[in-house]
Amino acid sequence: MDEAECRPLRDYQIFPHATWRLRAGLSCFAATRVDLSAEPHGVKHPSVSLNLMPPERLQKIMAAAGVASRRKAEELITSGRVKVNGQVVTELGTKADAEQDHIRVDGKLLQGPERYTYIALNKPKGYVTTVSDPEKRPTVMDLVRGVKARVYPVGRLDWASEGLLLMTNDGALANGLMKAESHVPKVYVVKVAGQPEEGKLEKLRRGVSIAEKGGRRMRTAPAKVQLIREADNPWLEVTLVEGRNRQIRKMFEEVGHHVEKIRRVKFGPLSLDVPPGEFRNLTLKEVAQLKAAASGPKTPKPRAPKPNREHRNRAATAATKATASASPRQSSASGQRRTGRRRFPAARA
Repeated sequence: MDEAECRPLRDYQIFPHATWRLRAGLSCFAATRVDLSAEPHGVKHPSVSLNLMPPERLQKIMAAAGVASRRKAEELITSGRVKVNGQVVTELGTKADAEQDHIRVDGKLLQGPERYTYIALNKPKGYVTTVSDPEKRPTVMDLVRGVKARVYPVGRLDWASEGLLLMTNDGALANGLMKAESHVPKVYVVKVAGQPEEGKLEKLRRGVSIAEKGGRRMRTAPAKVQLIREADNPWLEVTLVEGRNRQIRKMFEEVGHHVEKIRRVKFGPLSLDVPPGEFRNLTLKEVAQLKAAASGPKTPKPRAPKPNREHRNRAATAATKATASASPRQSSASGQRRTGRRRFPAARA
């Protein structure tokens, strides 16, 4: 099939003053270069992205580039601080191609999506788990100033709590870990005032009703609670699969005990292994384990029960009896056939 039989698809803009016209048919592919300087003045040639990637919402591109969160990016767009190919964009539904379009925020050109970063931080007491605080209190972002990527905390530890805090710019993983369906276990060591009775601990294990915002009351999911150090103010290990605001403190208040200290020591497959106020990057294996945990617990497929020895013996006996009862009939039928052959011999030629 020659080029004349090929069906032209579209012109693909590659260089400022030249276009490669791609032609494709059922079994051919041809390209011709056209000099745009020779075209009549004012003639425009269509151009599309070579990677043919679908456009994305502008705030999503900005968040992936580490400029700000999606909510903050929406504020930047509506305030007229974002330009796409030289034009100010204020509509939130605007879409763009991160690889082909020139996107500027406050005059600064976006450099494309940043690489994912995963950090395990040992949050000390006295820091707020947020990106910015209107009361100007210290935040966990002050502890990771050396990190180039714009990471965010996954979940919360209140101002008085300490321990393991995961921080990342991987929004999909963060959302997966925080979903209630994922049931990612989080382990805390808790110091309480007074010695709680076993009946109270059993009540915490089954779940208690705690107050939420707006006066609503919610029942907590079943939890694991065990005593790890006996004292007038003992230490307990508490494992939760959910993360409501100040949940552990509210749970113990419901059974009449004040929480003095909380330290998170495990988050899914991660364990606390850095000093207070310090952090480390996660390994590839740890990231893979977190992604597996975020996908939720796998329910095993039910297997058909294997027959035990008694069932196998019964089946073998039944098969033997069936064979024995069928043998006489087969012998009789074969005898009749033999007799018939003797009684009526074939005629000779």
